[in-house]
Amino acid sequence: MEIEEKLAELNKLREEAKAGGGPKRIEAQHAKGKLTARERIALLFDPGTFQEIDPFVIHRCTDFGMAETRFLGDSVVTGYGKVNNRLTFAFSQDFTVLGGSLSEVASQKICQVMDLSAMNGAPFVGILDSGGARIQEGADSLTAYGNIFTHNTLYSGTVPQISVIVGPTAGGAVYSPAITDFVFMVKGIGQSYITGSEVVKSVTGEEVTLEELGGALVNATKSGNAHFALDSEEECFRLVRKLLGFLPQSYKETPSVINTGDDPNRISEELLHIVPLEHTKPYNMRQIITKVVDNGDFLEVHGRFARNFVVGFARLGGRSIGILANQPMHLAGVLDIDASDKAARFVRTCDCFNIPLVTFVDVPGYMPGTDQEFRGIIRHGAKLLFAYSEATVPKVSIITRKAYGGAYVAMSSKSLRGDICYAWPTAEIAVMGPEGAVNIVFRNEISKSENPAETRQRLIQGYRDKFANPYVAAARGYIDDVIDPRTTRSKVIRALEMLQGKEVKNPPKKHGNIPL
Repeated sequence: MEIEEKLAELNKLREEAKAGGGPKRIEAQHAKGKLTARERIALLFDPGTFQEIDPFVIHRCTDFGMAETRFLGDSVVTGYGKVNNRLTFAFSQDFTVLGGSLSEVASQKICQVMDLSAMNGAPFVGILDSGGARIQEGADSLTAYGNIFTHNTLYSGTVPQISVIVGPTAGGAVYSPAITDFVFMVKGIGQSYITGSEVVKSVTGEEVTLEELGGALVNATKSGNAHFALDSEEECFRLVRKLLGFLPQSYKETPSVINTGDDPNRISEELLHIVPLEHTKPYNMRQIITKVVDNGDFLEVHGRFARNFVVGFARLGGRSIGILANQPMHLAGVLDIDASDKAARFVRTCDCFNIPLVTFVDVPGYMPGTDQEFRGIIRHGAKLLFAYSEATVPKVSIITRKAYGGAYVAMSSKSLRGDICYAWPTAEIAVMGPEGAVNIVFRNEISKSENPAETRQRLIQGYRDKFANPYVAAARGYIDDVIDPRTTRSKVIRALEMLQGKEVKNPPKKHGNIPL
C-alpha cells in the first residue's frame, strides 16, 4: 500500500471519529438545544489549539450486541490545548455516541488526560453530558467511575478542576463534579441528580420533573451543588475562560499579575455613604466590593446559594484575590449552615492555589434557632473556623460595621492567624450587640427601675458609646488600624504587596481532620 493510500485511510478514519454518532444523532442533539462534544471543545479552547488524544479508541464489550455497535473514540473526546494562551486539558462527553454513557475505555481516556494534567501542572475541565453508566458493561462501567473519582480526589488541590454540566448527569456520575473545584450548569439542559424522577416517585411517592429535581437553578440555589447557572452554553464557556484567568496553573504557582489600568491609590468617595448610620438598616456589600477592586470587576461564585454570604474573585493592583463578605441585604449577613459551608469551601479553594484572601466583615452572629442547631450549625460553623485557621495565604480583613461574638472570630480575625485586620470608624466589635448585652448585664437594674424602658435605652446608648466602636479592639492590637473608608483600596493593596513574601508552614501531619 502506497503512503498516499495509508494517508487516505488515516484521514477517512479521522473523519469517522469526528462524526461521533453520525448526522442523525448530531441533528437530534441540536434539536434538544444542545451543542456537540466537539462544538463545546471549540468554545472552551483558543482557536486552533486543541490537540485530540485517543481518537481511535473503541470499547471492548461484546455482550448484548455491542460487538457490532462501535464508534471510533467511543463516548468522549479528550485532549489539550490553550485557554487564554495557557495549557489546559479537557474531556467532553459525546451524547451522540450511546448517550454519552461511560464505558471502561472512556474512563481510561479521561483518566489519562487527568494524569497528563497533573504531571504538567495545568488545569483540567470536564464537560459532562451522559446518560450514566454503560449498562451493557456492568461492573466494568461502575469501576470506570471509581477510577475517575479517585483521580479527582488525588489531584484535588494540585491543579484546578472545573466541571461543566451541559446534559444529564445522574447516579454515580454526579460525584466527579462534586469533587471538583467549580461546577457550571446551563439552564434547561444541564441536570444533576442521584436518582431520576421515576425512581423518586416509586420510592417516596413524590411527583417531580427532572428539571425541578436536578436542573441548573435547583442545584445553584437550593442544594449549592452548582457554583454557576448560565442561560446558554456560549455564555457558560465564556465564564469558564474568565474564571481560569483568575486561577494559577497549579498549586506550585501564584496567580498572574496583570496591568488592569486602575490606579492603586484611587480614592472612592462613595464608600463614605454606603453603610447606613442606622445600625439595623441593610445595605448591599457588593457595592463596597466593586468600589474597591480593580475596575469594579468582580466574578461572584455561588451567587444564588446562601445569599447572606458573598464569595468570588477580583483583582487588586492587578493581583488575583479571593473575596469573602457578609451580605447585610440577606438575613442581616448572619452566618448559618449554608453560608459557613460556602465560605469554608471557598477559603480552602483559594488556599490550595495561593490566592490571597480579602474579607469584608459585617456579621451580627450565628443564626439562632432549633432548625440550625438540630442540623448541626456547630459542626458547620466550625468548618469556617478551621478553614481560616488552616489557610497560609495572605489574609486581610476589613470590618465595615458589626462584628459580634464567635462570628467575629470566624471572619478572618487576628486570632485565626489573620495577617492584617482593618476597621472602618463605623465598626462595632463586641461579644454581642448593645441591646442583647444590656439585657444580660443590666437585667436587675432595668427590672428595679421606675421606668424600665427609659432606663434600658439609656444603658444601651451608654454601652454603644463605650463599646460599639473599633477603638477598644484597636487598643488591644486586635485591629491593626482604623482607616478612612475612602482609602480601603490603597490600604489593602499595600498590605497584599507587603505580604507577597509570606511563608507559613503548618505543623507536620498527614492531613487535618476538618469537621465535615
